[in-house]
Amino acid sequence: MSPTLSPSPAGSRHLTAQRLLLWAVLLVFAFFFLLPLYVMISTSLKSMDEVRNGTLLSVPLSPSLDAWSKAWHSACTGTDCGGLKPFFMNSVLMVVPAVLISTALGALNGYVLTKWRFRGSELLFGLLLFGVFMPMQVVLLPMSQVLGTLGIASSVWGLILVHILAGMPSTTLFFRNYYAGLPDELIKAATLDGASFWQIFWRIVVPLSTPILVVTLIWQFTSIWNDFLYGVVFSGADSKPITVGLNNLANTSSSVKEYNVDMAAALIAALPTLVVYIVAGKYFVRGLTAGAVKG
Repeated sequence: MSPTLSPSPAGSRHLTAQRLLLWAVLLVFAFFFLLPLYVMISTSLKSMDEVRNGTLLSVPLSPSLDAWSKAWHSACTGTDCGGLKPFFMNSVLMVVPAVLISTALGALNGYVLTKWRFRGSELLFGLLLFGVFMPMQVVLLPMSQVLGTLGIASSVWGLILVHILAGMPSTTLFFRNYYAGLPDELIKAATLDGASFWQIFWRIVVPLSTPILVVTLIWQFTSIWNDFLYGVVFSGADSKPITVGLNNLANTSSSVKEYNVDMAAALIAALPTLVVYIVAGKYFVRGLTAGAVKG
């Protein structure tokens, strides 16, 4: 009977030292990236006296949500002093339909371009792919003319249409690459069984699309919520999104610069995307590895 070999103590110590070094490096990087977030949160919880008399990294002595309340309800964003609440609601009204419609159209496009190919489908996909790399500034003037012709310029509906059209190339690319990995035999078998185009899509393809659906929804939500260029160009006085409201708040001049209110406003604007990534971040990574960037 052969003797059992056990690892040497020196090897164990060497492995432990490597792990400790790895943890130390990761903690340093985590501290580096989380430090600005800590500064924003701590400053937003301080009064202006604490901000002036303390340091940037000092812990709030008497934490208060007064700055958050003012940023939401009564902070001045130019000539209006109604806070960020109306801008936030405009973003919600814009993001929800834009994300859902652009994702649905991308899924349908990807399904057609991979499983129901037709003459010119590769050319059509190439033209759609060109839209992924087109600078946003190029479409500002023609898009303004289109919105004016449709009568939805300077409105939430106009912003919804702009983001649907701008997001469709990316969503199509995601779904097309994902569906390329689905077996063609599934579609052929369903067709032989008499299933229609829409029955195959809803009963077979969509149930298999959960990973890429999560990726696309998160991608589109983050891109649309954080967009500033389209928001400032295509919005009117009553349809400005949260990014424009935050910019107006930060650039509004007053006798005293309230840094705590600015930090609270920035956190309010970033909160939805932070929540989405905290709750669904692991699903985003799984979806990417399941085929979102393959092709």
